[in-house]
Amino acid sequence: MTRRLHPAWLVAVVAFVALVGAAGFRATPSVMLHPLHEEFRWPLATISAAVSVNLILYGLTAPFAAALMEKFGMRRVVTGALVLVAAGSGLTVFMNASWQLILCWGVLVGLGTGSMALAFVATVTGRWFVKRRGLVTGVLTAGGAAGQLVFLPLLATVVESNGWRTAALIVAAAALAVVPLVLWRLRDRPADLGVTAYGAAGDDPPPAPATGGAAARAVGALRAAARTRAFWLLAGGFAICGATTNGLVGTHFIPAAHDHGMTETTAASLLALVGLFDIAGTIASGWLTDRMDPRVLLGAYYALRGGSLLVLPTLFADSVGPSMLVFVIFYGLDWVATVPPTVALCREYFGASGPVVFGWVFASHQAGAAVAATGAGLVRDQLGTYALAWYVAGGLAIGAAVLSLMLRRGGTVVPVVIEPPTPKVAVGWRLRPAED
Repeated sequence: MTRRLHPAWLVAVVAFVALVGAAGFRATPSVMLHPLHEEFRWPLATISAAVSVNLILYGLTAPFAAALMEKFGMRRVVTGALVLVAAGSGLTVFMNASWQLILCWGVLVGLGTGSMALAFVATVTGRWFVKRRGLVTGVLTAGGAAGQLVFLPLLATVVESNGWRTAALIVAAAALAVVPLVLWRLRDRPADLGVTAYGAAGDDPPPAPATGGAAARAVGALRAAARTRAFWLLAGGFAICGATTNGLVGTHFIPAAHDHGMTETTAASLLALVGLFDIAGTIASGWLTDRMDPRVLLGAYYALRGGSLLVLPTLFADSVGPSMLVFVIFYGLDWVATVPPTVALCREYFGASGPVVFGWVFASHQAGAAVAATGAGLVRDQLGTYALAWYVAGGLAIGAAVLSLMLRRGGTVVPVVIEPPTPKVAVGWRLRPAED
């Protein structure tokens, strides 16, 4: 007898496609910096401002998007996000002022991709999976790295051969092409198809419906979580995670390697290789999260990352040596391996509101990345070398390992209750609270 595939796996496939696209869409401006500079003569700092706005909104949108998914459903929110990305990318072909670039790539694409960020992963796995949650979280998170690997080489080739406008239109078309798939296969909850979550017992109670507005739920989740020690330990560790990945290595590895005589093409290839091993590392981390204490995993990941960053300054040279390749492989396996155990811990400490709380934890990740990106640049400007930045980052990562190991097992799940507004009745021209 043939076993029927559980619908949760089809939902996971659609989510993976959306996440792959979101990662590629968000990273696209990096291949357009110089073409836009050459055509419009805008300063690179002005063009980079659009990327900065994109990064900030990518992080800040996540908790509100997770709350919107609880209120209106994943299908509606993800569809709207894809339309925003398509509009933001497509409208750039008509722009003639730098503020329009910031509006399109910064605001519209930032809001769209932020709505399909890692909080979306937490929502999908929290609703559709009981068994294999960690593994699916790892696979979906790896979609981010896969998106950059798939899109960036293709778009770089298109920009070089056909210009940046063609690349922008390809991104818009790709975003719209995913919409029918989302509408067809992405479902908000297992109950919509008359099934339970994968691995759930048949008598598990259904989740309580969301109450209050999305903004109220997002802020309420932050207010409740901020009263707990666990939230600050998770947010602090994840801020260091962002500082030691996207902010430092993702932004400054290529110029740091170039300082030591390595060509930018070679350094970029090494960074792409980091992304390739990141896929394997994140999937493996998801598998381990299903089987081990996530606190121990986080402590190990951060400690190993810190050690690798402390030795990195001695590995730079004008060519790629075996030691640098070992660093790339090792660091790549550890790049976002922190995500599956962090999602699992948010679910453990904050229950049904775990995805929204993880959105705020992810916002701290982006804040840490922004601080590190600026700080490392200042270190390079003042000292003429990145060495101090690598050493500080290594020490911070070891500190994040300590924060992770300070997380306590068990404890009471923190509820997030949104109080309904007090109804009011008109009295003359004034409003006063209604009597019971």
